[in-house]
Amino acid sequence: MKTTIITPPEIITEAVEKKEEKYRVVILTIRPSADENVKVYHTSSVIEEEAKKLGLEAYLVFLDGAYLSKNEDGTRTIHNDDDEEGFEVSYKDTIAIVRGGVNRKDVYKDLLSQLENAGIACVNSRDCLEICSDKYRTALMLADAGLRTPVTVLVPNEKGIKLSFEKLNTEYPVILKTNRGTKGVGVLFVESERSLESMVQLLYKMDEDIALLLQHYIKTEFDVRVMVINNKIIGAMKRNVVEGDFRSNYSQGATIEEYELSDIERENCIRASKVVSGSWVGVDFIPAKDNEKDQPFILEVNASPGTKGFREATKINTIKKLLETYKDKSNWWNQPTLCGVWEMFEHEIFGNLIGKMDTGNSSDTSVIHADEIEVKDKNVIWKLNDKKVKSKLIEMKDIKLGGFRNREETRPVVEIEIKFQRAKHKYLFTLDDRGGKTPLLMNRHFMTELNLAVDPSRKFILTERIDE
Repeated sequence: MKTTIITPPEIITEAVEKKEEKYRVVILTIRPSADENVKVYHTSSVIEEEAKKLGLEAYLVFLDGAYLSKNEDGTRTIHNDDDEEGFEVSYKDTIAIVRGGVNRKDVYKDLLSQLENAGIACVNSRDCLEICSDKYRTALMLADAGLRTPVTVLVPNEKGIKLSFEKLNTEYPVILKTNRGTKGVGVLFVESERSLESMVQLLYKMDEDIALLLQHYIKTEFDVRVMVINNKIIGAMKRNVVEGDFRSNYSQGATIEEYELSDIERENCIRASKVVSGSWVGVDFIPAKDNEKDQPFILEVNASPGTKGFREATKINTIKKLLETYKDKSNWWNQPTLCGVWEMFEHEIFGNLIGKMDTGNSSDTSVIHADEIEVKDKNVIWKLNDKKVKSKLIEMKDIKLGGFRNREETRPVVEIEIKFQRAKHKYLFTLDDRGGKTPLLMNRHFMTELNLAVDPSRKFILTERIDE
């Protein structure tokens, strides 16, 4: 390939003043039942109030009957069943805060998936909610990550209860849990074999599809709830066991107070949050006897933590901290779409082009192959697939080449419009001779903007390979 530089252009640098933009908040919740004498659940109501205090537009979505629509102008709006106008949402300026009621019905979770597919950052993702709502799955994932959990076994059916107890390899008392349950509901203290058999028979009679698990009982006077936002701990509270009970949930009447975490407890709680991909979670644990040296017993990770008791114990306004965290858009976690190492792109002149997704390329430009390059004044004349085009020269960029090509080159940068998955995108490309490789090398910026994650074992997941 021959590169001819006739007249280098002047490089003009403009200072751009950064402006903090406010974002919009969608709160996904369920409507309380008529006998609860409240219109909105506490934490959902607080999110709306704190958002307004910070000057953020907020919209409460009551999931029963809610829907997402795409309008003729390309915008999207989310609607309550009695609101035709709806609330505009965009991956550019909207975050959705998801409360636990979303788990009640698949249709609710499907609305969450629609938001994720539209690129909306959701706190938390559907994947996180489903992991945390499945106690056995959570226990397996925590244990696989090297975290300490109470020994837990599944009860496969009513007849399998004795075998499950034998696998537990312990003595009574034990804990019997429904695999899904919140606020201490569905957690039973079992003191004998006869009690265990009776409880299991009763539960299967009430629901033949129920999922049960057995767990070691760890005697303790209290457990700890830790609030984690974006892998940072904002505080912890001690929940004392309810008198005459074995549970320590605030909703069951437990007394609470602030708790100071040891280093190993902090580390384990952050790891637990990461295991379930939690943006905002409550991690519950029982401290080890020597909490400065030994790992705590992680009980569960709650993907929809309540805030009333936590604020009472710690004086920390969790919701305000949460909303302030998301002023920084680098803290927005989007659920990525899986793509292949190679995917197909289209250019109106050059036709179909194979592009490699290069996660190692953190440069601000992607790369496109050129057989010939001529820089003339402030334009570039270049050739690909036997077709020659003229593009405006954006800049001449110094490139450091590693490996056996340990040298520097200066290459032209142009702006190119390409089509990917039926949508057109304009990006900056460095021109280079990529003979023998894919015509396009797409950078990390492209993948981040389109919210893509690469499966290194596959090619052409999102697109079909088209060879001309």
